[in-house]
Amino acid sequence: MSKGPGLFSDIGKKAKDLLTRDYISDQKFSVSTYSHAGVVLTSTAVKKGGLSTGDIAALYKYKNVTFDVKVDTESNISTIVTLNEIVPSTKTIASVKIPDSNSGKLEVQYFHDHATLATAVALNQNPFVDVSATIGTPTIAFGAEAGYDTTSGNFTKYAAGISVTKPDSSASIILGDKGDSIRASYVHYLDQFKRSAAVGEITRKFSTNENTFTVGGSYAVDHLTVVKGKLNNNGKLGALLQHEIIPKSLLTISGEIDTKALDRVPKFGLSVALKP
Repeated sequence: MSKGPGLFSDIGKKAKDLLTRDYISDQKFSVSTYSHAGVVLTSTAVKKGGLSTGDIAALYKYKNVTFDVKVDTESNISTIVTLNEIVPSTKTIASVKIPDSNSGKLEVQYFHDHATLATAVALNQNPFVDVSATIGTPTIAFGAEAGYDTTSGNFTKYAAGISVTKPDSSASIILGDKGDSIRASYVHYLDQFKRSAAVGEITRKFSTNENTFTVGGSYAVDHLTVVKGKLNNNGKLGALLQHEIIPKSLLTISGEIDTKALDRVPKFGLSVALKP
């Protein structure tokens, strides 16, 4: 693949991951095993409230093709096939969820030193079409995306954004929701391994005149433990601790509390992912 700009979905992703990734409010346990044939089997159980669900996933890579199949407790079968470099500088992703016959989707991504292009088409009688593109370099990129409903002839979404990335920081601005919202974010890394960072994000919704400002960060206590926290202007405070029990196996404990409604029960989550 090229060393050009990333996909449009990568704009603002670093800040979003810092503020949302691994923050959970349920109990999750997963175990992965590896076979000699190269198949990775992952069993996952999730308990949210009084509801328990689970799934078994199999991941297999053969040359430039990856097969990912998941079966859950509701008898849904999700299949994703990813093909790299069938045509130089491209990635093709086909997905379907059985028994939903309208869930099929085909996505093609093209990467160039100065541009990227992604097109996704729903594989049904009345397909939706999503198109996104970025131009620039790994340092600065401009991008846009649009979704089109071929049945109604209307655009389902359109957005535009810009990102500036440096070795120790990343900033982005995205105009989304068909021009009804704007989100600006900034991430500053505090160490060379990018495990400790500070992040700020502000979002404005024009139709309701609502502003949401969120600050947060992560701090590497040592090479095995990371703590994260976030707080927004609505009083929502979140925190998590993640510890590597054994190599590649993580224990994550997180919680969220509404500081403006302390009488409400705080939300807590626990996740254990074992990868021998």
